[in-house]
Amino acid sequence: MPEKKRHHRYYDLILAAFVVVLLCSNFIGAGKAAVIHLPYFGEFVYGAGILFFPISYFFGDILTEVYGYAYDRRAVWAGFAALAFAAIMAQIVIALPSGPGAYMESYQHGMEVVFGNSWRVATASMIAFWSGSFVNSYVLAKLKIKTQGRYLWMRAIGSTAVGELVDSSLFYMLAFYGLWPTNEVIQVAFAQYFLKTSWEILATPLTYLVVNFLKRKENEDYYDTDTNFTPFRVKV
Repeated sequence: MPEKKRHHRYYDLILAAFVVVLLCSNFIGAGKAAVIHLPYFGEFVYGAGILFFPISYFFGDILTEVYGYAYDRRAVWAGFAALAFAAIMAQIVIALPSGPGAYMESYQHGMEVVFGNSWRVATASMIAFWSGSFVNSYVLAKLKIKTQGRYLWMRAIGSTAVGELVDSSLFYMLAFYGLWPTNEVIQVAFAQYFLKTSWEILATPLTYLVVNFLKRKENEDYYDTDTNFTPFRVKV
């Protein structure tokens, strides 16, 4: 008789929040290079989406730590599908003939400026996010077994550092190479990696709080001892 799947009270909510954060951070913030003036360092250029995108890795750590690699893998594929749909929708809406009048003409121009490159941004984001997220989850799951569930702070920060390195190395080169000056692409990529990893360090107390809450409420603390780590499936 097949084993009955456990019902998790909060997994669907975390999955939905994960997809929302992923979509918003990629389509609202990723295309803007913002600048901040730092004492002694001068202008520091960074991608605006960097303020929110690390939340997706925060959710990924929580999903892997509490529910296991397979549940995070399903969330990654859900986010991947959402990004693909958003990119296709953006291109279709832009391609539709706009209504008459100055307002619609201006609106159409604005959409082309903001979302005209969305296919490239979405493609780069999907490749980078897919690769980085699976690396992050895999490293976290393996470290959990290696450390026998101890040192969550080290595992969360370490896995994010590795996953974000893959993500940051891919995203800005694929999305903006040839559109932005090359030195700006490299600068923003480095800034993204540094800030995302720093965000994970600062979020460590919150990670402990949420993970401990979920483990207690769900009565779950999964170890991926017999997990098939292939990324090419959604079964849990």
